[in-house]
Amino acid sequence: MDKAFAISKHVRISPRKARLAAGLIRGLGVPQATAQLLFSSLKGGRLLKKTLDSAVANAETQLDARRENLIVSEVRVDQGAVFKRAKPKNKGGRHAILKRTSHLTVVVSTKE
Repeated sequence: MDKAFAISKHVRISPRKARLAAGLIRGLGVPQATAQLLFSSLKGGRLLKKTLDSAVANAETQLDARRENLIVSEVRVDQGAVFKRAKPKNKGGRHAILKRTSHLTVVVSTKE
């Protein structure tokens, strides 16, 4: 079983929100996964579609595989760096604002 993958790092979306979109395409064929992400209203769907397209392009060039014969074997959303900001509060205090990022990994493999 041949595999190709693509990684998008430091994507400006919370991992928790991106995992909702990742659950939509896990184990699907590439045409179905692309359609699922294309018509999803989630921001994570749009970002995962770019990573999925990159993984498919890698499979087509490196493995000489056709798009119709590929399945999404693994989708992983890991936590990236966290941008820390602060918002002023009363009595000279501050409130932490955490701007989370994600690392998106999509692995496609050929059907057997």
